[in-house]
Amino acid sequence: MASLDNTDSQVHQSVQTHYGKVLTTSSDLKTTACTAGTKPTSTLRKILSKIPSAVTSKFYGCGNPIPLGIQGKSVLDLGCGSGRDCYIAASLVGPRGSVTGIDMTEEQLRVARKHVAEYAETLGYTPRLRFLAGYIEQISETGVPKASVDVCISNCVVNLSPDKRAVLRGVYDALREGGEFCFADMYADARVSDEARANP
Repeated sequence: MASLDNTDSQVHQSVQTHYGKVLTTSSDLKTTACTAGTKPTSTLRKILSKIPSAVTSKFYGCGNPIPLGIQGKSVLDLGCGSGRDCYIAASLVGPRGSVTGIDMTEEQLRVARKHVAEYAETLGYTPRLRFLAGYIEQISETGVPKASVDVCISNCVVNLSPDKRAVLRGVYDALREGGEFCFADMYADARVSDEARANP
């Protein structure tokens, strides 16, 4: 992975430690912020039931950014973690589509990569599913070509980035003309105090 400046590096290190070492399963979360407000659709629930539990037990998203009707599309997941949303998207895009997940946390990527073959048996085909180590602020440097993605998704990750402009610029560059960015996230609807900003 490419290097970042010192402040960004400190934020990334804090996030990597929390999601790679402090949290071991979703039940370790100390807040209800990382939960979806509603139950997934029946289509998604059916897909979720087929994903290996080692993948779903490490899910830390806050919603469902995955659109339906993406068969044959190319999907990019920013901050994919253990890959739960990538596995869902792989089922939805089918054998002709592709899914790429980017994450900076090796512990999470290890889980995501480990269960692809098992999931392929469940699907009945080998999904075009890959997981790349990298920063969401550096999408092209991670190996995602410009104008190669139909749908970019992210589930409660952009808020963790110290450089959100770089994330959005990278998403724009990665998307094909007419592509979409679908995300679930947390945001502040008021100015954040300097004290809160200084506490990563």
